[in-house]
Amino acid sequence: MIDVHRLRVFRAVVASGSVNAAASNLGYTASAISQHVAALQRETGLTLLARSGRGVEPTAVGLALAAEIDDVLARLGDVEAFVGDLRDGRTGSLSIAYFASVGSAWMPTVARTLLREFPALRLDLALRDDLSTGPGKRPDVQIVVAPRDYTGTREARAHHLVDDPYLAVVPTGHPLAGADGVALSRLEKERWIDNDVAQGWCRRNLLEACRAAGFRPSFRVEAHDYPSAIAFVEAGIGITVLPRLGAIRLPPAVTTVPVTGPTPLRSIFALVQTSAGSAPAARRALEVLQDCATA
Repeated sequence: MIDVHRLRVFRAVVASGSVNAAASNLGYTASAISQHVAALQRETGLTLLARSGRGVEPTAVGLALAAEIDDVLARLGDVEAFVGDLRDGRTGSLSIAYFASVGSAWMPTVARTLLREFPALRLDLALRDDLSTGPGKRPDVQIVVAPRDYTGTREARAHHLVDDPYLAVVPTGHPLAGADGVALSRLEKERWIDNDVAQGWCRRNLLEACRAAGFRPSFRVEAHDYPSAIAFVEAGIGITVLPRLGAIRLPPAVTTVPVTGPTPLRSIFALVQTSAGSAPAARRALEVLQDCATA
């Protein structure tokens, strides 16, 4: 077993730039620091430091190990926080990641319910559009847009919440305002306002539907999010097409028209880590999300 304390000491040496500096920062003697690093080298079978002039510097493998230690210590910090929650009688923590339109439509209800029913819960909310991959801690629950047949990952199960249809957002004086619906192909000649700078699944769904209708929209204005795109529509600059959840709060000067033939849809899922799936707060969060999606 590798001693975690020795990992901390070695990381301090690399970060500080010398054994003496690490000793000063940690309140140890330089001899004690050297002994810890020597013991770590024996445990790992690696040469982590090499002589350089009158001092030492990390070797290539030492630098690689130091980078890995950062992730280990971050994870250890999460464990220590969890132990502290248990020791102090708290119910633990729950992290939820979500994208912007869900944030305004659903997350206030989710947060209010969880904090009312689990008053000692530490609730960590984060706005992010990308799916968490690679090393590091993942959110316990993440709301994502994905293909309709998405089932999740090796570490997390996907729960389908809703298929969110797209709407055309137009000024109230537009010829289409008040229509029961509009064929997507009829929007080809309109001045389109882009609303997804990330060009993720939401935008790809729209472009695929436009291709099915026989055209590719010509975006004349680029907006980075739905509220900005709606503001451009309000100013009379053009129209935008976005999911229904992105249009739940509109200014008086704009209105929405359902898009048909075909109707673009984005599939929204709650991705729940298997490590958190049995926790009461995670189960309740999923229930509230499902209620929001069907409301």
